[in-house]
Amino acid sequence: MKDNKLQILDIIPGTSVDGPGLRTSIYLAGCNHQCPECHNPQSWDFAGGKAMSVEEILDVVEENGFNVTLTGGDPVYSAAKILPLVKILNEKGYKIWLYTGFLFEELLKMESMRPILPMIEVVVDGPFKIALKSLKVPFRGSTNQRLVDVASSLTIGQIVEWTDPADML
Repeated sequence: MKDNKLQILDIIPGTSVDGPGLRTSIYLAGCNHQCPECHNPQSWDFAGGKAMSVEEILDVVEENGFNVTLTGGDPVYSAAKILPLVKILNEKGYKIWLYTGFLFEELLKMESMRPILPMIEVVVDGPFKIALKSLKVPFRGSTNQRLVDVASSLTIGQIVEWTDPADML
């Protein structure tokens, strides 16, 4: 049944641009933010890509063994459908990053995100803004976007920016 499948534009194993180390980036179809000068406007179509089951996606992730980044499009628009995938990835010990055009404060108010957020290591939040584009900020396209350490932020009730442990050596 197609309803339990996710619309996937691409799965790229071994990328180093969507979080620390080598990762498997899963590009989900669909985005209503439509940021001007988006680097991936083909991702806006919710019917784009191909329908894949959680099992099919998991097979690709496990074949490579890298931590996972959910991006797109915007995975938040598919929150109910990504929940089973996030649960399994979390149970298997994968660290998960999630890219979204929503602000973290908005995610906290979304019922569909409540069960997902505690299983996410970092949320890269905020819309891409061409006027704030920078190649100097790691893992982001513009300086308004934040790397939110989800566990710390949920624990203390305010935004805690993620710090790369490699920077502390």
